Amino acid sequence: MFSDTVTDIAGLLVDRGDTVSVAESSTGGLISANLLSVPGASAFFQGGSVVYTLASRRAFLDLDRDRVRELKPLTEEMVAEFARAAREKLDTTWGIAELGAAGPAGTPYGHGPGVSVIAISGPCSISSTTRTSDDDRHSNMLAFTEAGLLLFRQALQA
Repeated sequence: MFSDTVTDIAGLLVDRGDTVSVAESSTGGLISANLLSVPGASAFFQGGSVVYTLASRRAFLDLDRDRVRELKPLTEEMVAEFARAAREKLDTTWGIAELGAAGPAGTPYGHGPGVSVIAISGPCSISSTTRTSDDDRHSNMLAFTEAGLLLFRQALQA
């Protein structure tokens, strides 16, 4: 767990009265779990989903399918659409989305393992790509989670 980072995030969210929702894939719920590890998380955490499959993406997010079809898979532009959809679905101040390939295999789109794209949608919208060059699923999931939390803290501090 990334306690200092999530403590900072929670403090900023509570001080502002902001809320957050999460849509994550290769982190498997770890971003949400870290946010929920803070006592009083119900003041800012509105919900999250693991959008690991097409079926779950369709069930939990209202994505603009035409827009998503225009985008290359596993890009910052695509994950920004997911972050926007997560924010709009639960009407939160902030949306966080993560898509990636934790390993040991890559994606059907030709991306190797160890890559994650993360976006924050809200008053400050930013995105980033993390590459670990590793095929260890567990360590990648942790690295992607840390990258997502650090990016969210950066957006909150902007």
